[in-house]
Amino acid sequence: MKKTSNTLPLCLLTILLLSQICSGIKWLALSHTPTSLHINQTQHCKLLPGLVSSQAQLCRSNLELMQTIISAAREVKKTCQKTFADMRWNCSSIDIPSDSSRYRPDLDRGTRESAFVYALSAAAISHTIAQACTSGDLRLCSCGPIPGEIPEPGYRWGGCADNLHYGLVMGSKFSDAPMKMKKAGSHANKLMHLHNSEVGRQALRDALVMKCKCHGVSGSCSIRTCWRGLQDLKDIAIDLKTKYLSATKVVHRPMGTRKQLVPKDIDIRPVRENELVYLQSSPDFCAKNDKLGSVGTQDRQCNKTSIGSDSCDMMCCGRGYNPYTEKLVERCHCKYHWCCYVTCKKCERIVERYVCK
Repeated sequence: MKKTSNTLPLCLLTILLLSQICSGIKWLALSHTPTSLHINQTQHCKLLPGLVSSQAQLCRSNLELMQTIISAAREVKKTCQKTFADMRWNCSSIDIPSDSSRYRPDLDRGTRESAFVYALSAAAISHTIAQACTSGDLRLCSCGPIPGEIPEPGYRWGGCADNLHYGLVMGSKFSDAPMKMKKAGSHANKLMHLHNSEVGRQALRDALVMKCKCHGVSGSCSIRTCWRGLQDLKDIAIDLKTKYLSATKVVHRPMGTRKQLVPKDIDIRPVRENELVYLQSSPDFCAKNDKLGSVGTQDRQCNKTSIGSDSCDMMCCGRGYNPYTEKLVERCHCKYHWCCYVTCKKCERIVERYVCK
């Protein structure tokens, strides 16, 4: 009788380890899903990291959607880190190691950093689904509806609009599921995460703009065909970063017959629908502190000439910085040849960089 092996492939072992992460955004661990894994069978849902029971059920009933959600998880990680590359907190903690059981405290606690990540995650998943409808990657949805209003003269509705409605419905159903479970942490944290997720989706609604394509003789623009399309996720992230910088600290206190989140220092007004909120103050992220989720800024690159958050004074927290030189090889002296190609030479130049002590 042939002996069967109980050893799991390395990629699947990594997935199972990641599935132990305890957080409302643990589905972001899907960004580690191997590209070789194609979700086309219901048993594949068991292999996906970080899903709560209702998310796993959505996976089993809508397999093709999961590939889009995996893409959204990768977009959140990439976009968050790019948006905060110029700040002390640079979203590095969103990319947890494969042997970790949970996110760092900067995302596990109710900080303004977790507020941003929840908002971006909610926006990204709905954004990715809405555009997957447009591109034909999802069979259960198609283009968004044609607007009811009559366009101006010279304009006409056409093309394929991003299906924002479907993206919002399916995205919120998936991303809000962990916060709607009975065992989802404190009530205050649940309210905070649900509120910030909705702020992210509102930023997405505001990012639906009219896009047009010109038609006409000899390149003229006598007629424009237009549709409703979403701005890039990076633009939505910049909007959310502005909200992050002006986020409101809240407390969980009785209001009438139930407890609600109210601004800590201005409790004469309710929380606004378009503002990010947080419960716990953040560290300054200057020094490494595992308990607070700070990785510090030692060895981070800084900009000597900047006066912003990426300046060496700000980034290095007054500790100073070390210079080093780097050799760059670039294309130069490019020449166009008729017809139709370009040739370039390679040029070297030395640039000076700076890293925090």
